[in-house]
Amino acid sequence: MKVILAQIKNSMKPMKQLILIAIAFATLQTSAQDRRQHRQQNHRDMMKELTPEERATIKTKHMTLELDLNESQQSEVKALILKQATKKQQKMDARKEETKDSKKEISKEEHVKRINEKLDDQIEMKAKMKAILTAEQYEKWNSMTHHKHKQRKHKKKRKERH
Repeated sequence: MKVILAQIKNSMKPMKQLILIAIAFATLQTSAQDRRQHRQQNHRDMMKELTPEERATIKTKHMTLELDLNESQQSEVKALILKQATKKQQKMDARKEETKDSKKEISKEEHVKRINEKLDDQIEMKAKMKAILTAEQYEKWNSMTHHKHKQRKHKKKRKERH
């Protein structure tokens, strides 16, 4: 009987170790995820505080690195992005004023109007980028924007589930 109990006790040691390792791993994973989310939030907050000119410069440099833009393309893209960033900033400021004055929900017509404006802006941006970039650069830019859009959509769905 003592031999059987000793065997059972010895066979339980690896199981306890596995459980402790699993708990430690889960704790570390949660901690790393919290740090990553905190860093992302800080980055978003910092980007919100940038002026449209600063945002345009940063975005243009990123695109230059990704698409290997020449000098002429850089200046055209920067002007386009600056126009877009300024327009976006004005719209955000206007919405802040609207929500500050009243806490009402926007009407269906207003919502549809905003969506149409956003889509028109995207169509215009796409057409202008197609004129500025080479065919190869345009394809790469298009896939980059499509990939970012997918990421945002996926992230939004994940947030809704939690």
